[in-house]
Amino acid sequence: MLFNSFEFLIFLPIVFLLYWFVFNKKLNTQNLLMLIVSYVFYGWWDWRFLSLIAFSSFIDFYCGIYIERTLEKKIKKRWLTISMLVNLGFLGVFKYFNFFSLSLKEAFQSLGYQIDTLTLNVILPVGISFYTFQTMSYTIDVYRNKLKPTKNPIAFFAFVSFFPQLVAGPIERATNLLPQFYKKRKFNYKKAVDGLRQILWGLFKKIVVADNCAIIVNQIFDNYTDYNASSLLIGSLFFAFQIYGDFSGYSDIAIGTARLFGFNLMQNFAFPYFSRDIAEFWRRWHISLSTWFRDYVYIPLGGSRGGTWMKVRNTFIIFIVSGFWHGANWTFIIWGTLNAIYFLPLLLMNKNRVNTNTVAENRLFINIKELCQISMTFFLTLLAWVFFRAESVNIAWSYIKAIFSKTILDFPSIDLKPMLFILILIIVEWLNRNNKHGLELNKIIYTPLRWSIYIFIFCLILLFGAQSQSFIYFQF
Repeated sequence: MLFNSFEFLIFLPIVFLLYWFVFNKKLNTQNLLMLIVSYVFYGWWDWRFLSLIAFSSFIDFYCGIYIERTLEKKIKKRWLTISMLVNLGFLGVFKYFNFFSLSLKEAFQSLGYQIDTLTLNVILPVGISFYTFQTMSYTIDVYRNKLKPTKNPIAFFAFVSFFPQLVAGPIERATNLLPQFYKKRKFNYKKAVDGLRQILWGLFKKIVVADNCAIIVNQIFDNYTDYNASSLLIGSLFFAFQIYGDFSGYSDIAIGTARLFGFNLMQNFAFPYFSRDIAEFWRRWHISLSTWFRDYVYIPLGGSRGGTWMKVRNTFIIFIVSGFWHGANWTFIIWGTLNAIYFLPLLLMNKNRVNTNTVAENRLFINIKELCQISMTFFLTLLAWVFFRAESVNIAWSYIKAIFSKTILDFPSIDLKPMLFILILIIVEWLNRNNKHGLELNKIIYTPLRWSIYIFIFCLILLFGAQSQSFIYFQF
């Protein structure tokens, strides 16, 4: 079920009314309702894959119990291994099996040998990369004694399948979200209203910005040889805002929806295109995933505590694995490698933690230095996004080479209407860059002004909302 669909427009208020006015007497009843509606939400796409999320939840629930129950570290590690094998096994079969099989075949062909390899004709279950990482964090934290395992299967299954963030994050840690299923939740008007504001802003980013950009992006990337360099550059810019509006829009809707039901999810995007270097960008982009890799991969590998070689090795591992997480294609691996190369000079010069505050803090406008830093960071990110969007590495290289041709000064031969929506997005988020989302207008005391902004955004959604499209990250 899509957030930007008519079905969800009916689904959400029904669940809201049942949750607060019918099943509000007992906590376990509320949790059971949340579990049921989450399975309905997920099963709306394809009910057959409910068995995967149910089985993953079942395995991790009992692995957590047995990890705590035994005193022998060897046995604890065995149960953790079972959890990891099940979750990574699902990813391996559904997401990566065909990639490795075809890559092996191509490798032998390059050596002059012809071999037949097995491929699977399976559909990638929506959200599998998200909920498997969420359940793995639970068993790892139990193993590390950072979390006590739950004995409540309803709470745990509801935590894993929590419908607002089930299929595209944020990837919640059990230490944050699971305890919220243990506590009695009371309706909070201010929290609910702020949730609605965040949903509205998320819908604007998705339906108006991302989906309008997608129309142009699809035309350009599908026929890139027919366009001049300036059009290709604008096409890559539109994709940068398509993927940002699409994914951060989903996160805003998810976080806002969770707040309607009394839950607090972590912030997943912190205005990343205002970053002054790549290190800051990755602290602000897809925060739940980057911190997951930091805590469960980078730090266990040694982080930046060792010598120069270890720092370089761990940096490349974390970015390449992050790229591979996004998809079984060499384009994603190149995208991750590029970001590692961007990040490396900052790490080696110990400047990766320089820009930790908000840009232009306590100022309305940025200075020339900050403008140059943001522009350079955005341009590097833009080039990397070409690999993320392209169908193959060769197409990505051809696309980038075409950008740096003599037609870069020609007028773009594409529809520039999305530029207006991007400009509105930039202005609103710049003015709210110290807040959690673009419509957190608490400082505007004048009520008519606040409502004028809400109505303006709502009208933009009605007037310029493009044809409903799936969220990009559903494919991951």
